[in-house]
Amino acid sequence: MIKAILYIILLPFTIWAMEGLDLNKLFKQSRVYQARIMYLMIAMSIAYLVVNFLYDFFINFKVI
Repeated sequence: MIKAILYIILLPFTIWAMEGLDLNKLFKQSRVYQARIMYLMIAMSIAYLVVNFLYDFFINFKVI
């Protein structure tokens, strides 16, 4: 349950942080939908890594 809450909190922060990147230069002009899907997949992957790190950190130091 705690991981789900962390995902809900951190995914918007990850997307917000990624807005500073210009990933459109990596894709062809006609591949807009594929670029958006890749952007979302990268954001979800980063959020997954951050959530697991924070969860393990909290568990190891018994914060939760």
